Amino acid sequence: MSTHLPTADVQDPESNARTARLREALLAADFTADGLLDLLGAPAYAALARSETVPAVRATRGDSPLETLVRLFLLQRPVEPRQAQAALPVADCLADGWLVRDGDELRASVDVRPYGGPEGQDWWIVSDLGCAVGGAGGIRGVGETDRSQLVLGVGGASTTLAGITVRRPAAKALDLGTGSGIQALHAAQHATRVTGTDLNPRALRIAALTLALSGAGTADLREGSLFEPVGDETYDLIVSNPPFVISPGARLTYRDGGMGGDDLCRTLVQQSAAHLNDGGYCQLLANWQHVAGEEWQDRLRSWVPRGCDAWIVQREVQDVTQYAELWLRDAGDHRAGDEEYAARYGAWLDEFEARKTKAIGFGWITLRKSGSDSPSITVEEWPHPVEQPLGESVVRHFDRQDYLRATDDAALLAGHFRLADEVVQEQVGLPGAEDPEHVVLRQNRGMRRATKVDTVGAGFAGVCDGSLPAGRILDAIAQLVGEDPVLLRDRTPASIRMLVEQGFLEPVAADG
Repeated sequence: MSTHLPTADVQDPESNARTARLREALLAADFTADGLLDLLGAPAYAALARSETVPAVRATRGDSPLETLVRLFLLQRPVEPRQAQAALPVADCLADGWLVRDGDELRASVDVRPYGGPEGQDWWIVSDLGCAVGGAGGIRGVGETDRSQLVLGVGGASTTLAGITVRRPAAKALDLGTGSGIQALHAAQHATRVTGTDLNPRALRIAALTLALSGAGTADLREGSLFEPVGDETYDLIVSNPPFVISPGARLTYRDGGMGGDDLCRTLVQQSAAHLNDGGYCQLLANWQHVAGEEWQDRLRSWVPRGCDAWIVQREVQDVTQYAELWLRDAGDHRAGDEEYAARYGAWLDEFEARKTKAIGFGWITLRKSGSDSPSITVEEWPHPVEQPLGESVVRHFDRQDYLRATDDAALLAGHFRLADEVVQEQVGLPGAEDPEHVVLRQNRGMRRATKVDTVGAGFAGVCDGSLPAGRILDAIAQLVGEDPVLLRDRTPASIRMLVEQGFLEPVAADG
């Protein structure tokens, strides 16, 4: 079977018109994220995301255009020409290579997966055959592309990065390691110019297809590693879902960075500052090593370049055996013979042992180029559920850091605060007890944090509506609890800072 890719040249009026007709046909058939859910139903839709295709096959046994498109582009099943003709402009698709002949039937040359944009846009993500759902280890036996050069489609990592990215108007945005172009597609909605780079030339061609089919116009797509393709250019936003897997070698371009340990992620973070405009953000996903005798937080703090604030969130930790098994399965090594599998497993463990690696962390790294001589670097572990999208929460996090950095304790006590929206108070204790054992403030939005507070903290937060300065509120609480107001003012600023830093309290102007 041919491994060629379709063409979609937005600079060529005829090619552009053919792509537009294809897009119109997909919309007319309701080959969209919502349409797919309606057709398959929630269980089969969820199974498809797990690369389990049997329920979707059973749900698409009819002749409707939507069922035909699912069989073609998501299940990689051949269809009869008459079925394809009812769903697609077949002549256009053959001319541009979206479809190829397979005897008396037609097949898709690439995966095309419906994807809903953040404002209800209907987009489509193009990827190599077998890679639209479930990753490269999903639908197997389709296509002949060298596995090391495969380009994956939508996955949990890509949607996570899209959700945490700051979506403010930008003059220039860079998607480093663009893959199938998902991040570039998002960036094109709020950035005037988008550049996408990738070491894999197939990825650049597929990213161009994703952008064209989704009607997003063009991006400046460049081949090369890390920041090499962009020289000394600078950007307002840099996003990257890099090949962050820490592996013994670089077998698979889409996941293995080709550097030792976590050096690729460290290099990307350290070099990003030189490519950020003042106030610009760099946001990426990363793996990092937990090394014996070293605090992982210190390791990551050492990555942060001068002049940048950072917010680093560890979402998951796996021991080295879990991690090796995950990526051995991803590569299909679990289907090799016992001896070969054992040898490859051993190579992973040898690599970790040589680097004194005891576990691997996964999470988000956000840098903001502040230029501050006293940068704010927050490194935390938060494995709990969050509410996506988090882009605005990221902005507010750094706004709060700016406020706290510029506000001494005297100014803090003179400041006015309000309790953030969606914060609730919970009292925890034994049934029938006169007083709770402790009080918890809990956020129902964003990071969904929870923190214990004492009686003073609960009382303070409960009356913060922006009308009174913090010091006046503390004086009133001191009178109620019979405590020296001077001592209370002395010991409370640290608690107020914590509540502000974590987003429970918001500074407001004195007039509200």
